[in-house]
Amino acid sequence: MCARPRRQCGVTLVELLAFIVIIGVALAGVLLAVRTAVGSSADPLIQKQMLAIAESLLEEIESKAFTFCDPSDPNALTASSPAGCSPGLAVGLGPLPGQSRYSSTNPFNNVGHYHGFAMNTGILNPADGTPLPGLSAYTASVTISQVGTSFGIAATEALQIDVTVSGPNPTQIPPITLTGYRLRHAPNAVP
Repeated sequence: MCARPRRQCGVTLVELLAFIVIIGVALAGVLLAVRTAVGSSADPLIQKQMLAIAESLLEEIESKAFTFCDPSDPNALTASSPAGCSPGLAVGLGPLPGQSRYSSTNPFNNVGHYHGFAMNTGILNPADGTPLPGLSAYTASVTISQVGTSFGIAATEALQIDVTVSGPNPTQIPPITLTGYRLRHAPNAVP
């Protein structure tokens, strides 16, 4: 039996309901915080992967020749302008007919060939074009612009290379764009 007056023993139904509501709200807040922490814990990994893909592709492009003629052209070593190239082998923006990043016989071998290049169904191995495991949800695209006038030279003598990579959830993690520049300092240097 309760030694106190009858009104002070136990809890009322209203107090019990208030307690349940308070505990429920607190528990919901804790679960929401945990969900947010777990849900965004992969974000840095995705961003790091996007950056690695963009850096790799930009480095690949910047390592190519920036000549007047396609490096397969016999005139590439002596041409002093695109007019000195064999017909159809002057390099502009975009690949020459039949060229592919993955071809062993007619590959992209000049910076300008990558203009408009895209991997829309996952990241592919540059050697043979096979999908790289774990990267099927990523996309990459390349845009190249002639920007020589920004450097006080002819427009065609400098290129801006923009590599944009999107991850598996572009609405939550925005795409990454890396920009590089390439100046034509050795127009007859072919690999």
